[in-house]
Amino acid sequence: MCAFPKDFLWGVACAAYQCEGAWNKDGKGRNIWDDFCHDPTARHIKDGSSGDVACDSYHRYKEDVALMKAHGVQAYRFSVSWARVIPDGDGPVNEKGLAFYDNLVNELIAAGIRPLITLYHWDLPSALQQRGGWLNRQTAEIFGRYARVIAQRFAGRVHTYMTINEPQCVTKLGYGTGEHAPGWKLSDGDLALIYHNLCLAHSEAQRQIKAVCPQAQVGIVPCGRLCYPREDTPENREAAFRASFDLSRDWTFTHNIVLDSLIFKGYDPSAAPVLRDFAQTIDPADWEKMETPDFIGLNIYHGEMVDENGHPVPRAFGAPLTAFKWSITPEVLRFGPEQIYRRYGLPIYITENGLSCSDHVHLDGQVHDPDRIDFLHRYLLELEKAVDEGVPVKGYLQWSFLDNFEWAWGYLERFGLVYVDYSTGTRIPKDSARWYARVMETNGGCL
Repeated sequence: MCAFPKDFLWGVACAAYQCEGAWNKDGKGRNIWDDFCHDPTARHIKDGSSGDVACDSYHRYKEDVALMKAHGVQAYRFSVSWARVIPDGDGPVNEKGLAFYDNLVNELIAAGIRPLITLYHWDLPSALQQRGGWLNRQTAEIFGRYARVIAQRFAGRVHTYMTINEPQCVTKLGYGTGEHAPGWKLSDGDLALIYHNLCLAHSEAQRQIKAVCPQAQVGIVPCGRLCYPREDTPENREAAFRASFDLSRDWTFTHNIVLDSLIFKGYDPSAAPVLRDFAQTIDPADWEKMETPDFIGLNIYHGEMVDENGHPVPRAFGAPLTAFKWSITPEVLRFGPEQIYRRYGLPIYITENGLSCSDHVHLDGQVHDPDRIDFLHRYLLELEKAVDEGVPVKGYLQWSFLDNFEWAWGYLERFGLVYVDYSTGTRIPKDSARWYARVMETNGGCL
């Protein structure tokens, strides 16, 4: 018997900079990824590429939506390019840019596909970065005004919003290690401030969306360390739970650095000294500004096995890896959502899950990707266990519908259900697209 409820939402996801292209068309402003990729002083992207064209979805969105419809996709999570809508981030609205998303939303609705909007998937307008980016508290207030523009435009058509995608990557990779745009390398104290500003930004955006659309559902999409037990016993589960939320170890990549702020209005007692010091500088009024999201979106790709003491268990030599060399750990899609629900008690969407494979066009003109089918099958079986055990998982969004620009790795990694020939733009649905269509059609019953 299938554990997925009748109203379970199946879909796919992508992000603006990764698929749209048209980086300087129709009045769009520059964003930090434009700057990062075009930087003449450094080769930030592994293959020397950029998202200038990407999948050219800006021009081919009708083709993409038709492919989604043909494969039974129920929902499409996409992000809005802030600089396409408001070129300098905080000035006049670019009507041509907003019209693109108008057309995309209308096309999705006409195809019977539910649009889910992410407001920020890492592409801050360059003009705001020049004012300090997320280190500047004013960016949070400006983000709220941008959110209101989007909510006003799509009132009555879009009912689900995600404010910020992976604030952990925004902070750690963009401002900590410098691997992602804007490429800054700041102190841990500065990173704590950025996290705080991102939480204020989510909260202001949620208030603005609710002011326009009181019935809209507004969530945030964090990521970070999720641990699962080596042995499924109550003691081991408890150890894994503690390890997932331990802020004394790599606090910059934990879910609770964001969710505790929004929901509990403070930091966990395990907080590292730098966080405890930063907490002393926070105006108590800031905590009252924090808005609890309506749901939590989880981007889950792999997890960390721990023992009965919560210590990481070394992986065996030759343990399975994706083409990206990420660990394959299906159990995390069972225990991760369970832990998040146990701690926060909010509904959950799996907003990203998938893998990169070494996909290519075979002699028969098709793209055969059995590794992706096997990966998704294993992970969904584990997610089914979480649902069966009472975790309110409302939907699952596979990452990604199209092969696309994979940030610092450029076009070296392929995550899509649909193969993209970047030289021609040709789309070829992979075997996994047909397999996933069957999963959606049967509400997971074929698993």
